[in-house]
Amino acid sequence: MEEKIVQLIKAAGVVGAGGAGFPTHVKVNANAGHVIVNGAECEPLLRVDQQLMSQKADLVVKGLEVVMEATGASRGTVALKGKYHDAIKNLTRAVAGKPIDLFILGDFYPAGDEHVTVYEVTGKIIPEGEIPLKVGCVVNNVETLVNVACALEGQPVTDTYLTVTGEVPKPMTFKVPVGTAMQEALALAGQDNLEGLVIIEGGPMMGNVVRDPELPVTKTTKALIVLPEDHPLIRKRNMSLAHILKQAQVACIQCVRCTDLCPRHMLGHRLSPHKVMRGIKYLQTGEEVLNMALSCTECGACEYACEVMMLSPRRVNAMLKQELGKNGIKLTPSDGREAVTPGREFMKIPSQRLVSNLGLVPYNVPAPLEEIDYRPGKVTIPMKQHIGAPARPVVAVGERVERGQMIGEIPAGSMGAMVHASIDGVVREISNHIVIEGDGVGGVAK
Repeated sequence: MEEKIVQLIKAAGVVGAGGAGFPTHVKVNANAGHVIVNGAECEPLLRVDQQLMSQKADLVVKGLEVVMEATGASRGTVALKGKYHDAIKNLTRAVAGKPIDLFILGDFYPAGDEHVTVYEVTGKIIPEGEIPLKVGCVVNNVETLVNVACALEGQPVTDTYLTVTGEVPKPMTFKVPVGTAMQEALALAGQDNLEGLVIIEGGPMMGNVVRDPELPVTKTTKALIVLPEDHPLIRKRNMSLAHILKQAQVACIQCVRCTDLCPRHMLGHRLSPHKVMRGIKYLQTGEEVLNMALSCTECGACEYACEVMMLSPRRVNAMLKQELGKNGIKLTPSDGREAVTPGREFMKIPSQRLVSNLGLVPYNVPAPLEEIDYRPGKVTIPMKQHIGAPARPVVAVGERVERGQMIGEIPAGSMGAMVHASIDGVVREISNHIVIEGDGVGGVAK
C-alpha cells in the first residue's frame, strides 16, 4: 500500500504548497516515526492554511493519515497557533480517536520554519544543513495534505489557494487554476488598476516583488500582497545590492542583535549574521565566516533586528550563497552538537510587533475564504514549479487538452513533478511553459 500511495501522489503532481515546492512523493517515500503538519502560517497577512484547517479539517486529517501510512509513522501532529480558534475546534473533532494530536504554537515569527516547528513540537534539534527526517520526522504544509487527500481520489493538482490582500477593495482567500495571470487573481479581489502599486508574491518577509502582473500563479503561490510603490517595505526591497553592501560597510556597528534574533542561531547553528556583516565591512575575514551564509534561510528576522540602521544581513547572505554556489562550495556538516541558545523563549519575534514594524497594520485584516469557480480564458503553466528538473512537455501545439490531463512528465532518472492542464482548451505555445487557451472568454462560473 505504501508504494501505491507514493505513486498516486506522484501521478497527481503534488509538491510542497507552502515553500519551495519539494516533490511530495519523494518526501513521503521514507520511514519516519512522526508526521507533523506545519499549520503555523507565520508570514504576516497570509490566511490560507488557517482557513483550510478550519473549513477542510477532515480533508487535512485524511491527508495526514495518508502520509502517516506511507511513512509508517505511529504519530501525527498538527502544529498551529493558538489564535486559530475555529481551526482548533474543527481539528479537535476531526482527530478524535486517531493517533494524532494538536500542538499549539506561540504567535511568533518564524514559527513556520520547519527547523523551528520541529523543535517546538518534539524538542529535537535538526542538525545544521539536514532535513526533519534526520530526527525521525516528516513535515508537510496544510494545503499539501489537502492535495495528498485528493490525489488518492485520482485528482491531480490543478488549482492553488492564495490570499489576495493589501491595497485591494476586497481582501479575500480563494483558489484559482494554476497558470492564471496574477492580474486576474487581483481583479477577483476588486483590484484592476495597479498604477502606483507593487505586487509581492508570497509573504512580506520572504516573498518576491513582482514586476509583471501577467506572470502566472503557480502551485506554490500562497499570497499576492498589493502595496503602494512608496511603502517602506517596497523601498527597502528595491534597494540595489551595491547600496546594501555599501550600507553594511558604513553603518553596521556590530551590535550583534541580528545574531541574537536569528532563529537558526538560536537553535545552535553556526550562523552569526553579525560576523558576516563584519567580513563585508572590513573586506577581510576567514572562509569559515563567509560560509556561514550557507545556513541562512533568508527569513528576514535579521532585518527586523536591524530596524534602526535598516541594514539587510539577509540580502548580504543571499548574495554570498549565490556566489558560493557558483564556486561549488557547499555547507560542511556540523558536528551534531547543536544546543539551544539560553533565553530563546524571550527572543522570539512577536507577530503583532513584526506587523507593526513592517508598516502593515492597516492591511492586517481578515481575508475570508470564498469558494470561487474561476475559469480563466488562458493559462500559462510553467514546467518548473518545484525543486528538481523541469517537467518534459508531452503535448503538442494545437492539441486539445482537458482539465486534469497530464501535460508535463518527470524526465527519466530525474527528481521532479508532473504537471497537469488546469483548464479545458487548446495548447497554443510550448517552451519553458505551456499556454492553454480555454473555451470562451473566461470568468466566474455561474
